[in-house]
Amino acid sequence: MTITQPDLSVFETLESEVRSYCRSWPTVFDRAQGSRMYDEDGHEYLDFFAGAGSLNYGHNNPVLKRALIDYLERDGVTHGLDMSTTAKRSFLESFQNLVLRPRDLPYKVMFPGPTGTNAVESALKLARKVKGRESIVSFTNAFHGMSLGSLAVTGNAFKRAGAGIPLVHGTPMPFDNYFDGQVPDFLWFERLLEDQGSGLNKPAAVIVESVQGEGGINVARVEWLRALAELCERQDMLLIVDDIQMGCGRTGAFFSFEEAGIVPDIVTVSKSISGYGLPMSLCLFKPELDIWEPGEHNGTFRGNNPAFVTAAAALQTYWSDGPAMEKQTRTRGEQVEQALISITEENLADVKEYRGRGLVWGMEFHDKERAGRVAHRAFELGLLIETSGPESEVVKLLPALTITPDELDEGLRTLARAVRETA
Repeated sequence: MTITQPDLSVFETLESEVRSYCRSWPTVFDRAQGSRMYDEDGHEYLDFFAGAGSLNYGHNNPVLKRALIDYLERDGVTHGLDMSTTAKRSFLESFQNLVLRPRDLPYKVMFPGPTGTNAVESALKLARKVKGRESIVSFTNAFHGMSLGSLAVTGNAFKRAGAGIPLVHGTPMPFDNYFDGQVPDFLWFERLLEDQGSGLNKPAAVIVESVQGEGGINVARVEWLRALAELCERQDMLLIVDDIQMGCGRTGAFFSFEEAGIVPDIVTVSKSISGYGLPMSLCLFKPELDIWEPGEHNGTFRGNNPAFVTAAAALQTYWSDGPAMEKQTRTRGEQVEQALISITEENLADVKEYRGRGLVWGMEFHDKERAGRVAHRAFELGLLIETSGPESEVVKLLPALTITPDELDEGLRTLARAVRETA
Protein backbone atom coordinates (compact mmCIF):
# COMPACT_ATOMS: atom_id res chain seq x y z
CA MET A 1 0.00 0.00 0.00
CA THR A 2 1.36 3.43 -0.96
CA ILE A 3 0.96 5.95 1.83
CA THR A 4 1.31 9.65 1.12
CA GLN A 5 2.63 11.94 3.82
CA PRO A 6 -0.40 13.11 5.85
CA ASP A 7 -0.70 16.58 7.33
CA LEU A 8 0.16 15.97 10.99
CA SER A 9 1.34 19.49 11.74
CA VAL A 10 -1.39 20.53 14.19
CA PHE A 11 -0.95 17.32 16.18
CA GLU A 12 2.81 17.69 16.30
CA THR A 13 2.84 21.38 17.24
CA LEU A 14 -0.19 21.72 19.51
CA GLU A 15 -0.81 18.32 21.07
CA SER A 16 1.27 17.16 24.03
CA GLU A 17 4.30 14.91 23.64
CA VAL A 18 2.42 12.33 25.75
CA ARG A 19 0.58 11.02 22.69
CA SER A 20 1.56 7.46 21.82
CA TYR A 21 -0.53 5.36 19.41
CA CYS A 22 -0.48 8.05 16.74
CA ARG A 23 3.31 7.74 16.60
CA SER A 24 2.99 4.10 15.57
CA TRP A 25 0.28 4.86 13.01
CA PRO A 26 1.25 8.17 11.39
CA THR A 27 -1.86 8.90 9.40
CA VAL A 28 -5.11 10.79 9.96
CA PHE A 29 -8.04 8.43 10.37
CA ASP A 30 -11.37 9.68 9.09
CA ARG A 31 -13.99 6.93 9.35
CA ALA A 32 -14.43 3.34 10.46
CA GLN A 33 -16.92 0.53 10.17
CA GLY A 34 -16.77 -3.00 11.53
CA SER A 35 -13.15 -4.15 11.49
CA ARG A 36 -12.00 -1.54 8.96
CA MET A 37 -10.59 1.95 9.41
CA TYR A 38 -9.99 4.49 6.65
CA ASP A 39 -7.70 7.49 6.64
CA GLU A 40 -8.50 10.80 5.03
CA ASP A 41 -6.69 9.76 1.86
CA GLY A 42 -8.90 6.71 1.50
CA HIS A 43 -6.38 4.06 2.56
CA GLU A 44 -7.98 1.06 4.23
CA TYR A 45 -6.69 -0.64 7.38
CA LEU A 46 -7.81 -3.90 8.93
CA ASP A 47 -8.11 -3.30 12.67
CA PHE A 48 -6.58 -5.88 15.03
CA PHE A 49 -6.47 -3.28 17.81
CA ALA A 50 -10.18 -2.60 18.43
CA GLY A 51 -9.67 0.51 20.50
CA ALA A 52 -7.38 -1.39 22.91
CA GLY A 53 -10.31 -3.70 23.54
CA SER A 54 -13.01 -1.01 23.69
CA LEU A 55 -14.60 -2.08 20.40
CA ASN A 56 -15.40 -5.77 20.87
CA TYR A 57 -18.38 -5.36 18.53
CA GLY A 58 -16.48 -3.38 15.90
CA HIS A 59 -16.51 0.25 14.81
CA ASN A 60 -19.90 1.93 14.42
CA ASN A 61 -21.78 -1.32 14.95
CA PRO A 62 -25.03 -0.70 13.03
CA VAL A 63 -27.35 -2.09 15.72
CA LEU A 64 -25.74 -0.03 18.47
CA LYS A 65 -25.51 3.05 16.24
CA ARG A 66 -29.22 2.88 15.48
CA ALA A 67 -30.10 2.62 19.18
CA LEU A 68 -27.88 5.61 19.95
CA ILE A 69 -29.21 7.77 17.09
CA ASP A 70 -32.81 7.04 18.04
CA TYR A 71 -32.10 7.97 21.66
CA LEU A 72 -30.39 11.23 20.75
CA GLU A 73 -33.04 12.19 18.19
CA ARG A 74 -35.77 11.94 20.82
CA ASP A 75 -33.74 14.18 23.15
CA GLY A 76 -32.95 11.42 25.60
CA VAL A 77 -30.96 12.52 28.65
CA THR A 78 -27.26 12.72 27.79
CA HIS A 79 -25.70 13.72 31.10
CA GLY A 80 -27.38 12.56 34.29
CA LEU A 81 -24.76 12.17 37.05
CA ASP A 82 -26.25 9.35 39.14
CA MET A 83 -29.86 10.36 38.59
CA SER A 84 -32.33 7.62 37.67
CA THR A 85 -32.99 7.61 33.94
CA THR A 86 -34.75 5.31 31.51
CA ALA A 87 -31.40 4.58 29.82
CA LYS A 88 -29.77 3.54 33.08
CA ARG A 89 -32.76 1.38 34.01
CA SER A 90 -32.66 -0.39 30.65
CA PHE A 91 -28.96 -1.13 31.08
CA LEU A 92 -29.29 -2.35 34.67
CA GLU A 93 -32.19 -4.64 33.81
CA SER A 94 -30.37 -6.02 30.77
CA PHE A 95 -27.16 -6.54 32.76
CA GLN A 96 -29.01 -8.28 35.56
CA ASN A 97 -31.10 -10.52 33.29
CA LEU A 98 -28.51 -11.36 30.63
CA VAL A 99 -25.23 -11.36 32.56
CA LEU A 100 -25.56 -11.62 36.33
CA ARG A 101 -28.53 -13.96 36.82
CA PRO A 102 -27.55 -16.59 34.21
CA ARG A 103 -24.16 -16.85 35.94
CA ASP A 104 -25.62 -16.77 39.46
CA LEU A 105 -23.50 -13.73 40.31
CA PRO A 106 -24.86 -11.68 43.23
CA TYR A 107 -23.11 -8.40 42.50
CA LYS A 108 -24.24 -4.88 43.25
CA VAL A 109 -23.42 -2.43 40.43
CA MET A 110 -21.53 0.80 41.03
CA PHE A 111 -20.93 3.46 38.40
CA PRO A 112 -17.66 5.26 39.21
CA GLY A 113 -16.05 7.64 36.73
CA PRO A 114 -16.23 6.59 33.09
CA THR A 115 -12.83 4.95 32.60
CA GLY A 116 -11.14 1.76 33.70
CA THR A 117 -8.80 3.40 36.16
CA ASN A 118 -11.82 5.00 37.87
CA ALA A 119 -13.25 1.53 38.43
CA VAL A 120 -9.95 0.27 39.84
CA GLU A 121 -9.64 3.26 42.18
CA SER A 122 -13.14 2.62 43.53
CA ALA A 123 -12.36 -1.09 43.99
CA LEU A 124 -9.18 -0.36 45.94
CA LYS A 125 -10.89 2.26 48.05
CA LEU A 126 -13.79 -0.06 48.86
CA ALA A 127 -11.51 -2.97 49.76
CA ARG A 128 -9.56 -0.78 52.18
CA LYS A 129 -12.76 0.60 53.66
CA VAL A 130 -14.24 -2.87 54.18
CA LYS A 131 -11.13 -4.49 55.68
CA GLY A 132 -9.68 -1.48 57.47
CA ARG A 133 -6.25 -2.17 56.00
CA GLU A 134 -4.11 -0.25 53.53
CA SER A 135 -1.99 -2.81 51.69
CA ILE A 136 -3.02 -4.23 48.31
CA VAL A 137 -1.18 -7.13 46.66
CA SER A 138 -0.80 -7.09 42.89
CA PHE A 139 1.29 -9.15 40.48
CA THR A 140 4.40 -8.82 38.36
CA ASN A 141 3.71 -7.26 34.93
CA ALA A 142 0.24 -6.15 36.03
CA PHE A 143 -1.41 -3.08 34.52
CA HIS A 144 -4.40 -1.49 36.23
CA GLY A 145 -4.47 2.13 35.08
CA MET A 146 -2.63 5.44 35.09
CA SER A 147 -4.05 7.26 38.13
CA LEU A 148 -2.04 7.06 41.34
CA GLY A 149 -3.87 4.25 43.11
CA SER A 150 -3.94 2.15 39.96
CA LEU A 151 -0.27 2.85 39.24
CA ALA A 152 0.64 1.67 42.74
CA VAL A 153 -0.58 -1.82 41.75
CA THR A 154 0.90 -1.67 38.23
CA GLY A 155 4.21 -3.37 37.48
CA ASN A 156 5.59 -1.48 34.48
CA ALA A 157 8.52 0.69 35.59
CA PHE A 158 8.06 3.25 32.79
CA LYS A 159 4.41 3.84 33.62
CA ARG A 160 5.10 3.95 37.37
CA ALA A 161 7.80 6.57 36.85
CA GLY A 162 5.23 8.91 35.34
CA ALA A 163 3.57 9.34 38.74
CA GLY A 164 6.29 11.68 39.97
CA ILE A 165 5.78 10.65 43.61
CA PRO A 166 6.32 7.46 45.60
CA LEU A 167 3.65 4.84 44.92
CA VAL A 168 2.75 3.26 48.23
CA HIS A 169 0.57 0.60 49.86
CA GLY A 170 1.05 -1.88 47.01
CA THR A 171 3.08 -5.11 47.16
CA PRO A 172 3.93 -7.14 44.04
CA MET A 173 3.88 -10.94 43.99
CA PRO A 174 4.88 -13.35 41.19
CA PHE A 175 2.22 -13.91 38.52
CA ASP A 176 1.51 -17.42 37.27
CA ASN A 177 4.62 -19.05 35.76
CA TYR A 178 6.84 -16.09 36.66
CA PHE A 179 9.52 -18.59 37.70
CA ASP A 180 8.92 -20.89 34.70
CA GLY A 181 7.28 -23.54 36.86
CA GLN A 182 10.31 -23.99 39.11
CA VAL A 183 8.62 -22.63 42.26
CA PRO A 184 5.32 -23.92 43.72
CA ASP A 185 2.41 -21.52 43.30
CA PHE A 186 2.12 -18.87 46.06
CA LEU A 187 5.02 -20.31 48.07
CA TRP A 188 6.54 -16.87 48.61
CA PHE A 189 3.17 -15.11 49.10
CA GLU A 190 1.86 -17.54 51.70
CA ARG A 191 5.17 -17.67 53.56
CA LEU A 192 5.13 -13.88 53.91
CA LEU A 193 1.54 -13.90 55.12
CA GLU A 194 2.23 -16.47 57.82
CA ASP A 195 5.63 -15.19 59.00
CA GLN A 196 5.28 -12.49 61.65
CA GLY A 197 8.77 -11.31 60.75
CA SER A 198 8.20 -10.93 57.02
CA GLY A 199 7.42 -7.21 57.11
CA LEU A 200 4.35 -7.65 54.92
CA ASN A 201 1.40 -5.67 56.20
CA LYS A 202 -1.78 -7.75 56.17
CA PRO A 203 -3.34 -6.96 52.76
CA ALA A 204 -6.91 -5.79 52.37
CA ALA A 205 -7.13 -7.34 48.94
CA VAL A 206 -5.39 -8.93 45.99
CA ILE A 207 -5.97 -7.53 42.50
CA VAL A 208 -5.32 -9.69 39.44
CA GLU A 209 -5.92 -9.93 35.69
CA SER A 210 -6.75 -13.44 34.48
CA VAL A 211 -4.92 -12.54 31.27
CA GLN A 212 -2.40 -9.71 31.51
CA GLY A 213 -2.88 -7.61 28.40
CA GLU A 214 -0.42 -4.74 28.66
CA GLY A 215 1.94 -7.04 30.55
CA GLY A 216 2.50 -9.23 27.49
CA ILE A 217 -0.55 -11.54 27.11
CA ASN A 218 0.33 -13.63 30.14
CA VAL A 219 -2.42 -16.18 30.64
CA ALA A 220 -3.10 -17.43 34.16
CA ARG A 221 -4.01 -21.11 34.43
CA VAL A 222 -7.44 -21.84 35.88
CA GLU A 223 -5.76 -23.91 38.60
CA TRP A 224 -3.67 -20.89 39.59
CA LEU A 225 -6.73 -18.62 39.74
CA ARG A 226 -8.61 -21.15 41.87
CA ALA A 227 -5.68 -21.46 44.25
CA LEU A 228 -5.49 -17.67 44.48
CA ALA A 229 -9.20 -17.45 45.33
CA GLU A 230 -8.77 -20.10 48.01
CA LEU A 231 -5.73 -18.31 49.44
CA CYS A 232 -7.65 -15.03 49.64
CA GLU A 233 -10.54 -16.70 51.46
CA ARG A 234 -8.21 -18.51 53.84
CA GLN A 235 -6.25 -15.37 54.68
CA ASP A 236 -9.24 -12.97 54.93
CA MET A 237 -8.32 -10.92 51.86
CA LEU A 238 -10.72 -9.71 49.19
CA LEU A 239 -10.14 -10.90 45.62
CA ILE A 240 -10.43 -8.20 42.94
CA VAL A 241 -10.43 -9.32 39.31
CA ASP A 242 -9.61 -6.55 36.86
CA ASP A 243 -11.67 -7.50 33.81
CA ILE A 244 -11.40 -4.14 32.11
CA GLN A 245 -9.73 -5.41 28.93
CA MET A 246 -10.45 -9.13 29.16
CA GLY A 247 -14.12 -8.92 30.11
CA CYS A 248 -17.18 -8.46 27.90
CA GLY A 249 -16.44 -11.68 26.02
CA ARG A 250 -12.82 -11.08 25.05
CA THR A 251 -11.62 -14.49 26.31
CA GLY A 252 -14.84 -16.30 25.34
CA ALA A 253 -17.12 -16.16 28.38
CA PHE A 254 -18.52 -12.76 29.33
CA PHE A 255 -16.17 -12.60 32.34
CA SER A 256 -12.66 -13.93 31.95
CA PHE A 257 -12.75 -15.69 35.34
CA GLU A 258 -15.77 -17.87 34.55
CA GLU A 259 -13.68 -20.75 33.23
CA ALA A 260 -11.95 -21.00 36.61
CA GLY A 261 -15.28 -21.34 38.40
CA ILE A 262 -14.48 -18.61 40.93
CA VAL A 263 -16.62 -15.71 42.19
CA PRO A 264 -14.38 -12.72 42.95
CA ASP A 265 -15.40 -10.34 45.69
CA ILE A 266 -14.98 -7.32 43.41
CA VAL A 267 -14.79 -7.07 39.61
CA THR A 268 -13.87 -4.04 37.53
CA VAL A 269 -15.32 -3.68 34.02
CA SER A 270 -14.88 -0.96 31.41
CA LYS A 271 -13.67 -0.67 27.79
CA SER A 272 -16.26 -2.72 25.84
CA ILE A 273 -19.08 -2.57 28.37
CA SER A 274 -20.60 0.35 26.42
CA GLY A 275 -20.13 -1.65 23.22
CA TYR A 276 -19.59 1.46 21.12
CA GLY A 277 -16.38 2.89 22.49
CA LEU A 278 -18.22 5.38 24.70
CA PRO A 279 -16.66 5.95 28.16
CA MET A 280 -18.25 3.77 30.82
CA SER A 281 -17.06 1.63 33.71
CA LEU A 282 -18.49 -0.57 36.43
CA CYS A 283 -17.32 -1.71 39.82
CA LEU A 284 -19.16 -4.89 40.78
CA PHE A 285 -19.07 -6.29 44.31
CA LYS A 286 -20.81 -8.71 46.61
CA PRO A 287 -23.77 -7.13 48.46
CA GLU A 288 -22.21 -7.45 51.91
CA LEU A 289 -19.38 -5.18 50.77
CA ASP A 290 -21.71 -2.32 49.89
CA ILE A 291 -20.86 -0.11 52.87
CA TRP A 292 -20.50 3.13 50.93
CA GLU A 293 -22.02 6.28 52.33
CA PRO A 294 -24.06 8.26 49.75
CA GLY A 295 -21.69 10.35 47.64
CA GLU A 296 -18.58 8.88 49.26
CA HIS A 297 -17.21 8.02 45.82
CA ASN A 298 -18.59 9.73 42.75
CA GLY A 299 -17.77 11.38 39.45
CA THR A 300 -19.41 13.99 37.27
CA PHE A 301 -19.56 11.70 34.22
CA ARG A 302 -20.65 8.50 35.94
CA GLY A 303 -24.06 8.91 34.30
CA ASN A 304 -23.07 8.71 30.63
CA ASN A 305 -26.51 7.85 29.32
CA PRO A 306 -25.57 7.37 25.65
CA ALA A 307 -23.18 4.67 26.90
CA PHE A 308 -26.02 3.05 28.85
CA VAL A 309 -28.06 2.96 25.63
CA THR A 310 -25.39 1.25 23.53
CA ALA A 311 -24.43 -1.06 26.41
CA ALA A 312 -27.99 -2.31 26.76
CA ALA A 313 -28.24 -2.79 22.99
CA ALA A 314 -24.96 -4.73 22.96
CA LEU A 315 -26.12 -7.07 25.72
CA GLN A 316 -29.52 -7.63 24.09
CA THR A 317 -27.95 -8.25 20.68
CA TYR A 318 -24.96 -10.42 21.56
CA TRP A 319 -25.64 -11.99 24.97
CA SER A 320 -29.33 -12.92 24.90
CA ASP A 321 -28.91 -16.23 23.07
CA GLY A 322 -26.95 -18.23 25.63
CA PRO A 323 -23.50 -19.44 24.62
CA ALA A 324 -23.58 -18.42 20.94
CA MET A 325 -21.21 -15.46 21.28
CA GLU A 326 -18.82 -17.43 23.46
CA LYS A 327 -18.70 -20.31 20.98
CA GLN A 328 -18.06 -17.93 18.08
CA THR A 329 -15.19 -16.24 19.93
CA ARG A 330 -13.59 -19.58 20.79
CA THR A 331 -13.87 -20.70 17.15
CA ARG A 332 -12.24 -17.46 15.97
CA GLY A 333 -9.56 -17.96 18.63
CA GLU A 334 -8.77 -21.42 17.26
CA GLN A 335 -8.37 -19.84 13.83
CA VAL A 336 -5.84 -17.37 15.26
CA GLU A 337 -3.98 -20.11 17.12
CA GLN A 338 -3.57 -22.22 13.99
CA ALA A 339 -2.13 -19.24 12.13
CA LEU A 340 0.30 -18.50 14.96
CA ILE A 341 1.40 -22.12 14.95
CA SER A 342 2.20 -21.81 11.24
CA ILE A 343 4.07 -18.52 11.72
CA THR A 344 6.07 -20.05 14.58
CA GLU A 345 6.99 -23.11 12.49
CA GLU A 346 8.19 -20.84 9.70
CA ASN A 347 10.27 -18.74 12.12
CA LEU A 348 11.48 -21.23 14.73
CA ALA A 349 14.69 -19.33 15.38
CA ASP A 350 12.88 -16.03 15.92
CA VAL A 351 9.61 -16.71 17.74
CA LYS A 352 10.03 -17.37 21.44
CA GLU A 353 6.38 -18.17 22.22
CA TYR A 354 2.77 -17.47 21.30
CA ARG A 355 -0.02 -17.44 23.87
CA GLY A 356 -3.60 -16.34 24.38
CA ARG A 357 -7.26 -17.17 24.99
CA GLY A 358 -10.39 -16.40 23.00
CA LEU A 359 -9.57 -13.40 20.80
CA VAL A 360 -6.57 -12.02 22.64
CA TRP A 361 -3.22 -13.38 21.51
CA GLY A 362 0.42 -12.46 21.72
CA MET A 363 3.56 -13.52 19.88
CA GLU A 364 6.90 -12.96 21.62
CA PHE A 365 10.23 -12.77 19.80
CA HIS A 366 13.72 -13.51 21.09
CA ASP A 367 14.81 -10.18 19.65
CA LYS A 368 12.92 -7.75 21.87
CA GLU A 369 12.85 -5.05 19.17
CA ARG A 370 11.37 -7.37 16.56
CA ALA A 371 7.77 -6.91 17.70
CA GLY A 372 7.98 -3.18 17.04
CA ARG A 373 9.36 -3.78 13.56
CA VAL A 374 6.61 -6.30 12.83
CA ALA A 375 3.91 -3.87 13.98
CA HIS A 376 5.43 -1.10 11.85
CA ARG A 377 5.58 -3.29 8.75
CA ALA A 378 2.03 -4.51 9.39
CA PHE A 379 0.86 -0.88 9.38
CA GLU A 380 2.57 -0.32 6.03
CA LEU A 381 0.69 -3.38 4.75
CA GLY A 382 -2.66 -2.11 6.07
CA LEU A 383 -2.96 -3.93 9.41
CA LEU A 384 -3.24 -2.23 12.80
CA ILE A 385 -1.58 -4.16 15.63
CA GLU A 386 0.13 -2.99 18.79
CA THR A 387 2.87 -4.32 21.00
CA SER A 388 2.78 -5.14 24.71
CA GLY A 389 5.01 -6.46 27.45
CA PRO A 390 7.49 -4.65 29.72
CA GLU A 391 9.85 -4.06 26.79
CA SER A 392 7.22 -4.03 24.01
CA GLU A 393 8.55 -7.43 22.99
CA VAL A 394 5.15 -9.01 22.23
CA VAL A 395 2.98 -8.48 19.15
CA LYS A 396 -0.57 -8.21 20.48
CA LEU A 397 -3.65 -9.28 18.51
CA LEU A 398 -6.97 -7.88 19.69
CA PRO A 399 -9.48 -8.02 16.82
CA ALA A 400 -13.18 -7.33 17.27
CA LEU A 401 -15.26 -10.29 18.39
CA THR A 402 -17.50 -9.65 15.38
CA ILE A 403 -14.70 -9.97 12.84
CA THR A 404 -15.52 -12.37 10.01
CA PRO A 405 -13.43 -15.49 9.36
CA ASP A 406 -12.32 -14.02 6.03
CA GLU A 407 -11.20 -10.75 7.64
CA LEU A 408 -9.40 -12.68 10.34
CA ASP A 409 -7.63 -14.80 7.74
CA GLU A 410 -6.67 -11.69 5.78
CA GLY A 411 -5.14 -10.06 8.85
CA LEU A 412 -3.28 -13.21 9.86
CA ARG A 413 -1.79 -13.53 6.37
CA THR A 414 -0.65 -9.92 6.61
CA LEU A 415 0.89 -10.62 10.01
CA ALA A 416 2.76 -13.63 8.60
CA ARG A 417 4.08 -11.45 5.80
CA ALA A 418 5.17 -8.75 8.25
CA VAL A 419 7.07 -11.34 10.28
CA ARG A 420 8.80 -12.70 7.16
CA GLU A 421 9.73 -9.26 5.89
CA THR A 422 11.30 -8.15 9.18
CA ALA A 423 13.58 -11.17 9.57
